[in-house]
Parts: sequence; C-alpha cells; structure tokens
Amino acid sequence: MADRILVAFDGSEQARRALEFAVGEWSDAAFTLLYVIDPARAGSSPTAGVPSGAEEWYEGEKRDAESTLADGAALVGGEATTDVVVGRPAQSVVDYVDDHGADIVVVGSHGRQGLSRVVLGSVAEEIVRHSPVPVTVVR
Repeated sequence: MADRILVAFDGSEQARRALEFAVGEWSDAAFTLLYVIDPARAGSSPTAGVPSGAEEWYEGEKRDAESTLADGAALVGGEATTDVVVGRPAQSVVDYVDDHGADIVVVGSHGRQGLSRVVLGSVAEEIVRHSPVPVTVVR
C-alpha cells in the first residue's frame, strides 16, 4: 500500500496525466506535489547572464511554480502538500525522496524516442534509475 505519493508536477499535460493517474490509483494516500525550478532554464531568459536579473527571474519562476502547484492541488481536491526546490529536475526529485520520504514517485513522460531522447535526455528515466523507492512513469 502506498501511503505517501510524491508527484513531480510542472503543470505540463504529462504531469497532469501523471497526477490524475496517481489520484485515481491511490485516492486515500497523502500527496506531495513537487515543482523543480531548473536554473539551466535561466539561459533562455532575456535577463540571463545579468546578475541583477537572476533574482527577478527566480522570483518570477517561484510565483509561477506556486500557481502551478495550486492548480495541481485542486486536482487532488486541495488535500496535497506542495513544495518548490531549485536544481536539476531528476536529481532534485531523488534528493527530495531521500530527505522527505515517499512510498512511490509518480512522473509524467513525454515519450520521446530516438535522437531527441538521446539529445534531451530523460528526466523520468534518470529518476527511475536513481530513486530509492518505486517509480511509476505515466505517458
């Protein structure tokens, strides 16, 4: 029985499907929704590389994360714990499980194959490889 479910939730369609699956599968569990702010994405910001812009970028990302997590909590029925961390997404999810515990991790997958998977990597695959608890990947 899975009592504590960690769902990596970024608001994407894949993450929404993963959360909906988890709620349907383990409706009585305690849910934690985790949003990872990836600092590597700061390079795509118009303020990237400008030290004074980094704090503004982070604050904007944090506001977006909190809003996204509120939407996710509503899908659970408002009965979810939410958290925001900064780091590489896969490693941050694994570290979160190590630090806070969970019985299972649920993540969405884009289902990339071939060259795009090799080039872009797979967050879900890295979580599966390194997680100390079972991982369910939802497509």
